[in-house]
Amino acid sequence: MRLFSAVLLCFATPLAAQEQWQPLSGVEITEILLDTTWDFGDAWQAFFASGRTNYNAGRDSWGYWETRGDSYCSQWPPADGWACYKVDRAPLDAGVKIRFVGESGDETIGILRQ
Repeated sequence: MRLFSAVLLCFATPLAAQEQWQPLSGVEITEILLDTTWDFGDAWQAFFASGRTNYNAGRDSWGYWETRGDSYCSQWPPADGWACYKVDRAPLDAGVKIRFVGESGDETIGILRQ
């Protein structure tokens, strides 16, 4: 069992080193999202200075976004509650990627649309 664990550790370490995400502050979250569009596989999301956001996975879904403390928060009518996420940035050598991490630990990774 120890050998198996050691082998797993050897293979896991390089992958973990490649994905050393850097947490963003509230100011950094605003700077990285403001007036940009991000791709999420089969969907994209645009963040506007007005506080509006458009998520499109085949059709437009308009909501609101803002930064609260060191979190990105969004609201999607008709719901009136806000959901907040921590935001991390990939290391610079990995390109411009961000990761939203929800309260339950769920992750969504976006790539900046050029």
